[in-house]
Amino acid sequence: MLFCEPIFLFCFLPLTLGAYYLAPRRARNVVLSLASLVFYAAGEWRFLGWLVASIAVNYWIGRGIADARGGGEASASTMATGSKRGRSPRFRGTAWAKRLLIIGIASDLSLLVVFKYAGFIVSSVNGALTTAGVGSLPVPKLLLPLGISFFTFHKISYKVDVYRGTAEARKAPLDLALYILLFPQLIAGPIVRYYEIAGELVHRVQTRSDLAAGIRRFVVGIGKKMIIANTVAYSADRVFALRGGELTTGLAWLGLVCYTLQIYFDFSGYSDMAIGLARMFGFHFPENFNYPYISTSMTDFWRRWHISLSRWFRDYVYIPLGGNRRGPVRVYANLVTVFFLCGLWHGASWTFVVWGMFHGSLLVAERVGLLKRLERWPRAVRHVYALLMVMVGWVLFRAGTFPQAMAFLKAMAGFAPDAGMAEDVALYLGPELIICLIAGAIGATPLGSVLLSAWSRFRAQARESVRPALETGTVAVGLAAGSAVFVYSAMLMAAGTYNPFIYFRF
Repeated sequence: MLFCEPIFLFCFLPLTLGAYYLAPRRARNVVLSLASLVFYAAGEWRFLGWLVASIAVNYWIGRGIADARGGGEASASTMATGSKRGRSPRFRGTAWAKRLLIIGIASDLSLLVVFKYAGFIVSSVNGALTTAGVGSLPVPKLLLPLGISFFTFHKISYKVDVYRGTAEARKAPLDLALYILLFPQLIAGPIVRYYEIAGELVHRVQTRSDLAAGIRRFVVGIGKKMIIANTVAYSADRVFALRGGELTTGLAWLGLVCYTLQIYFDFSGYSDMAIGLARMFGFHFPENFNYPYISTSMTDFWRRWHISLSRWFRDYVYIPLGGNRRGPVRVYANLVTVFFLCGLWHGASWTFVVWGMFHGSLLVAERVGLLKRLERWPRAVRHVYALLMVMVGWVLFRAGTFPQAMAFLKAMAGFAPDAGMAEDVALYLGPELIICLIAGAIGATPLGSVLLSAWSRFRAQARESVRPALETGTVAVGLAAGSAVFVYSAMLMAAGTYNPFIYFRF
């Protein structure tokens, strides 16, 4: 069930909101959990039992970690002698908690490896066996559970946060189930770390302003997806589907610009919808994007792009590996490791791995000294550098194979093959696409936020006699704009002009 399809907008969401707000406060977690189960079952009912069983296992492991961490304190004599025989229950509890944590993380990752990477691993092994002249192994073809990467990260976050003591283990199984199942973030994020909403799982206050803010944020997201992302996606898909002889330099750049806008507005649109939906039910999710295409370095880009993923890898992989504490060589190795895993997380393909390593290598280069040199350049030049590197990376991310990626990059560099079959850019540049490209280029910058902030300051400084009229006019314009975006998006849904969210396949 997609956020941008009629059955969700006009059936599931109104019924869930109605049941939620009509239910007693004690029963609202039950309503949300049941609604989330229905939401998941609508798209992947075959794995529903497995998901519930996985949540049950994580609940017991979390309770075990919490109980072990709550062992007694060391006695004064034991602390003084330090004898092994006299180790305190606290020491034994901490050791057992660590074992439970390792077992829990290993079980989560093993399921992820089996479902998502088994075919990739066997195919890679077969490549080596074929080169050696040995027979190949049968490649397993397993169905990938919807959203497995995202709820695996949520389960790991729960156990690690309980182990670290940054949040308490849930005594009620329903609270943990709600954290993992909560439908706004169940399929494609943002990756909400457990401690960030642990308090709101048991106590949250829903207000009219939260509901209104959530609706506004949701409408912004659906507009990003339906109006901009889907429009540019059509041209991006057509260009990336061209054979080498049909691709020109102009078409390659047009297709890449379209994809660059598509992936941003598609994923940030989903994040906006998820944040808005959560807000309607009293949850406050962290922001996931901060205008990444205005970055002036790759370091800056990864502070702005998919922020919840970057922070997850920082807190649960990079820092445990040693972070910045063990010398520059170890730092560089940690960065490369993190981005290798980041690329692999995005997909079971070597193109994703190379994409991750490409970004990791650029971050290492910037730490070694490139960033200091960049700081001497004009901001516009730094911006061009960052955007160009991001777009080169998107070629690897979007292309299905290395030969296709290399052919695409060659065409971008002006080395498109002259086979007499090339298509003209004008065939793709219709009025609708041109408008969306312009709107996307503007929308990917903070210009709108700057103008809104300036307008807010103007209203605040206006004379008291005209301030009410300005406030009323602002509300009316905002309501009209939001209604227009929603109605037009609904019309596009009715016309069938939609495609699934890009990050659903991860």
